[in-house]
Amino acid sequence: MSASSDDTIRVYARAKINLYLHVLNRREDGYHELDSLFVFGDLADVIAVTPARSLSLEIEGPFGGKLSDQEDNSVLRAARLLADAVQISPQTKITLTKNLPIAAGLGGGSADAAAVLRALAELWKIPSSAVDLTLLGLGIGSDVPACLLSEPCYVGGIGEQIEPIPGLPAFPILLVNPGIELATSSVFGTFGREYSEAARFTEIPSTISELVSLLQTRQNDLQRPAIKKCAGIEEILHAINETEGCLLARLSGSGATCFGIFGNIVDAKRAAALLKKRGWWAEATFTAKAERPWEDR
Repeated sequence: MSASSDDTIRVYARAKINLYLHVLNRREDGYHELDSLFVFGDLADVIAVTPARSLSLEIEGPFGGKLSDQEDNSVLRAARLLADAVQISPQTKITLTKNLPIAAGLGGGSADAAAVLRALAELWKIPSSAVDLTLLGLGIGSDVPACLLSEPCYVGGIGEQIEPIPGLPAFPILLVNPGIELATSSVFGTFGREYSEAARFTEIPSTISELVSLLQTRQNDLQRPAIKKCAGIEEILHAINETEGCLLARLSGSGATCFGIFGNIVDAKRAAALLKKRGWWAEATFTAKAERPWEDR
């Protein structure tokens, strides 16, 4: 999603949520092959780009103070990679409004990088045939290709294999984070060799109860190793499960953000208000690309 005002283009970097995540194997190069179902919440960081004399990055928002604006920032890396790919000078001011927690399993850095690629491709009027944004994004982070899509999709390989799921409707979801940053590399460092099989749905569920039933036969393989690195995750999962209306609670990605699926947004918002009182970041939202609200309350 993007919007323009004068010479400024704004793009939303939506929160990524892994409904399930299976680790299939470890390749010789050290990367793990995955099978995962991604959805994206309506909660998002915001990227704004505008022409300027040089490339710069300004970071604001509730989590802006925790993020570096140095050269290795994923947003600046994305801008420079795109500029190099099309051989132009990146004369642009980038503003990142950081609304999502850092290193939280929500793909924040990857979503921000993907949003920058989309915004700059529009600002710089780069034709789609001029550069493969998916391949470019993979060089920044494994979640960037899916975040470029920002719609429900299966993700395979090391993140480069994207299969959209256009028929998956939106549903209410609660996101909860303990305020602890958890690096993906450290979680994979704790992961053993208990590999899973790919588990994509044979049919797209049409109700929330069908979705939850399918997800209950799958898991997040990184949940157990993440709990070893951050015991607070187990407490959050228990707390989400105890809230009224919760149908399923699970870790997203490598954590530490957990999610709960709810039958209606009222229960999800009530749960968010309750869990905020425990000092956690908690927000209720719908997943993106709503086709219709779930009907089985």
